[in-house]
Amino acid sequence: MSLSVGTEILLPRELAHHAGQVLRLHEGDELVLFNGEGGEFRGSLHGAGRELRVSLKDYDAVERVAPLDICLVQALAVADKMDWIVQKAAELGVRCVQPVAAERSVLKLVGDREAKRLAHWRQVAVSAAEQCGCNRPLRVGELQSLADWLGGQAQNMQRWILHPEKGERLSSMSRPTGPIALLVGPEGGWSDAELKVAAHAGCQPVSMGPRVLRTETAGLAAVAAMLALWGDF
Repeated sequence: MSLSVGTEILLPRELAHHAGQVLRLHEGDELVLFNGEGGEFRGSLHGAGRELRVSLKDYDAVERVAPLDICLVQALAVADKMDWIVQKAAELGVRCVQPVAAERSVLKLVGDREAKRLAHWRQVAVSAAEQCGCNRPLRVGELQSLADWLGGQAQNMQRWILHPEKGERLSSMSRPTGPIALLVGPEGGWSDAELKVAAHAGCQPVSMGPRVLRTETAGLAAVAAMLALWGDF
């Protein structure tokens, strides 16, 4: 959606519902809008019910994504774990989540089911951005195998893979100098073949300490630690 100061926009039905029914905003209340391109627009609310309009008054170029450009490469996890991972990654300011169909992933997605889950996760990312105020919603990539992703989009990124048995501690590593991919395995861990593919692609093993973390914990804990070491925490 295109936004500019001095204009008035009609809120889409979903946003109107969120503003009026969830946030309980009323005529004249102030609110902040963003369109995913960076920055924020402040305005005031007008109308009622489904016909809510916002008069845009001023623009702030503030950025609320994390200063580290992190892509969380997450092997598919079962039940609602992927929802949780996408939601919390968005709250932490991660730039993207890349779903990977790992050999030991219990969740298997094909065809219509894959398309529906990707659409769902992308809506989870948008909702999380609205809740936490991150003005560039997290991107959710198309589902790929680990080998395909490493051979394509990962080429211009530093690649770190979480490994429960070996790897360098984050506290002893240097701040990444560019975009970074953080690879997290499924519930059963990466297979030996996937670890060889990752090693061949130049992925650096990273340790999260002497305890084995669940897949829905490991990546988010690593991101939080990275933001404490080199980001805005």
